[in-house]
Amino acid sequence: MRYLPPLCLALLTGLLLGGCASQTTQPAQFSGYLADYSQLQPATSATGAPVLRWISPQFSNARYTTVYVEKPSFYPQPAASDQVSAQTLENVRDYLHQALIRELQGRMTVVNEPTMDSLVLRSAITSVTVSTEGLKAYEVIPVALVLAAATTAAGTRDRDSAIFIEMEALDGRTSTPVLRVVRKGHGLTLENSSTQLTLDDLKPVLDVWARDARDFQPGPR
Repeated sequence: MRYLPPLCLALLTGLLLGGCASQTTQPAQFSGYLADYSQLQPATSATGAPVLRWISPQFSNARYTTVYVEKPSFYPQPAASDQVSAQTLENVRDYLHQALIRELQGRMTVVNEPTMDSLVLRSAITSVTVSTEGLKAYEVIPVALVLAAATTAAGTRDRDSAIFIEMEALDGRTSTPVLRVVRKGHGLTLENSSTQLTLDDLKPVLDVWARDARDFQPGPR
């Protein structure tokens, strides 16, 4: 077995931990749900959170009279863990769907089936992670809904929860993407490695995402 020299190991560790602690999704964390990530640019959401976003030059809110919100999917398929149960993942998906509908219907007519004049919003939860606070060491390759690795010695540390999402809006007439967003959010801190992640730990993040979808303004076109 080959071993890395101490200096190389230290540099590699710094890069991994620095990337994980970032406020935005890193390229290595892209799931493949979106067809194209090359045009994503750093931007700021309506609530001031950092995101990666692409907006088509042809996009205009005025073109659409209704919005159809697809139920969020998981991409890739979730793998439950000791700290993140399959039921919690389903609860998170259902809550996000309802939160998006709740917020968007205050701005547009939400329909049960898309029409030619609809903006179609589709999304995927691409990762739910729990990481050791301070170490920020969790798996990002491949991106999956997994409990992050942590050492036995760190089992009693507080743990940070995070959730990643990739979203796009399609033109109902042409099915052409007009908007893509990739972002991550931080949930509540869990007490230790035995604490179960629940929907309540992620609700604040999901509510912010829904409000940002409602208040998004692309600017004049």
